[in-house]
Formats: sequence, C-alpha cells, structure tokens
Amino acid sequence: MEKVMNILKPKPNPQQLLRDWQRRLRQECRNIERQIRDIQREEKNVQKAIKEAAKRNDMGSAKALAKELVRSKKTVNRLYENKAQLNSISMHLGESVAIARTVGHLSKSAEVMKLVNNLMKAPEMAVTMQEFSKEMTKAGVIEEIVNDAVDSALDSEDIEDEIEEEVDKVLTAIAGETAAELPEAVRKQKLKQPEQRVGTSEGEEAIAEGVDDEEEMEEIRARLAKVRS
Repeated sequence: MEKVMNILKPKPNPQQLLRDWQRRLRQECRNIERQIRDIQREEKNVQKAIKEAAKRNDMGSAKALAKELVRSKKTVNRLYENKAQLNSISMHLGESVAIARTVGHLSKSAEVMKLVNNLMKAPEMAVTMQEFSKEMTKAGVIEEIVNDAVDSALDSEDIEDEIEEEVDKVLTAIAGETAAELPEAVRKQKLKQPEQRVGTSEGEEAIAEGVDDEEEMEEIRARLAKVRS
C-alpha cells in the first residue's frame, strides 16, 4: 500500500525541493554557529587554566592544554569553512532552480557535486551530507558520489609539527600576559630563584596541588573535546 501511495504521490517541483533544501542548509549553518560559540566559550576556560599553570611554572600542564587549544582553533576554522560551503551550495541550488524554470527540470551541477563531496569528508558533516547527496542524486542535481574517506587530518601525524609551532606561539603569548600580571617583586624573585628547594611539608602540598590540577586539567580537556565533537 505504501508503495502505491508513493507512486500516486505527486513529485515535488524544483521550487519545493529548493525551499526544503535551503531551509535545512540554514538550520545546519545555525548548528555550526552554535557549536563554534560553545567551543570558543570553553577556549576561554582553557586559556585561563594555561595562565594558572604558567604561574605555577607547571609547563607540562600548560603545554598539554595549549595543544588542546590549538586543536580547537583548527576545529573552529574548519567549521567556518563548512558553513561557507553550505552557503555556496544554497546559492548554486538557487541558480539551478532558475535554470529549471526555463528547461522544465533540474540540471546537474558540477559545483554542487564538488561542494557536497568536500563536506562529506568533514567528520561533522558526513552523515548530513550523505542524506543530501541521496536526495540530490534522486532529483538529478548531482551524480551518485562514492566516498568512504572521512577527513581525519586533525589527528594525522603530518600536522604535529605545525601544532607544536602553534603551541609554542600560544605559550609565548600567554606567558607574556601572565608575566605582565605578576607584581614586579615576584617577577624578579622568579628570575633570581628559578629553582627553589622545598621542605617536606611544602613538597607534600605541591604534590596534592598537582593531583588537583591534573584532575582539573582532565575535566577541562574532556569538556573541550565534547564541544568539538
């Protein structure tokens, strides 16, 4: 019965398809904007934690957090690129519908196909664009895309050197801000006494503080990873 109803159901015209696709593309853009805001809000917490670690001279924690910050900024840049490509798809679809008014049907668009293919490689957009790909292929806007490669460049080894360079930049910038915030007497003392032996009780306190800092750092990293996903 369902098959019969599908056969009898009139096919949507190009204008209807365009309105539906553009509505969904706008929703995806809003989702991206919300995700960017969430990531940037967590980035502020990470920057604060890096400064606090630098003040404690805990450069191990500072560097680990700076690395997460760099990865988040790369994710934000990629999300902006995704949004721009979604807007481009919407624009090209509008052109396709304008042509369809003349020829009576939707024509294939190489630009739309290229953009959809690019977005299918982005982890954040893969599932959504697979759905769009099926619908647009059925409507004759693009050809069937065979794509099983998801872009995982963010985790590949070939950008580790780039990440290390960016980490150093982040630490240098934040270290400068942190040093400027310290009282002059404290800055001089840190320069004169880079290494200071601690007593047993002070050492125990430092260890306890280190444990708390480690737990806090893991919590910050977990929150950042959650909003990036």
